[in-house]
Amino acid sequence: MKQFMKSWRPGIILALLLLCGCQQSHLTPLSEEGVILAFGDSLTVGVGANRADSYPSVLQQLSGHRVVNGGISGETTAEGVKRLPKVLADTEPELLLLLEGGNDILRNRDLNQTKQHLATMIEYAQNQGVQVVLIAVPEKNLFSDQAPLYRELAEQYKLLLLDEMVSDLLRTPSYKSDTIHLNARGYRAMAEEIYAELEREGAF
Repeated sequence: MKQFMKSWRPGIILALLLLCGCQQSHLTPLSEEGVILAFGDSLTVGVGANRADSYPSVLQQLSGHRVVNGGISGETTAEGVKRLPKVLADTEPELLLLLEGGNDILRNRDLNQTKQHLATMIEYAQNQGVQVVLIAVPEKNLFSDQAPLYRELAEQYKLLLLDEMVSDLLRTPSYKSDTIHLNARGYRAMAEEIYAELEREGAF
């Protein structure tokens, strides 16, 4: 029996390697000087904690890459879609972390329009050669799962989607500063999860 297992072991290892090779990364590695743009609303700004504790600041420490905090508190996707082109031109990122739509949901905006605004932002960034990572936010009930439109967009544009992260963080009382924002611990947990996903998907 041992001899049988020995004879099959190389074949098993080869099969596993081939399977691993079939799993393509969503991202291409950033250059040494590659900039990451974190674009979004108050969760990007870091409301509920000091600016130094925002997730972009912590992600910069973890990754060693410059991470621009392009957040505007209270911004809707209708406002973000107008702002993004200038921010991209000013920062010239290689990677965009797109976290918007929460204010649309809280203000009962038409989610078809929200989806279209996000699609426009994604397309614009991709046309500029910028890789996009989409971060989902929950539906109106903050204890619910992410709004379905994020998965639909991720599938349409073949994006890396962080679909449960924000929902999970907002379900954890020790990570929150209020009902819709995180505290320093929460933003650090957010940055650590984003960093781990980016590393897993080939950005670093």
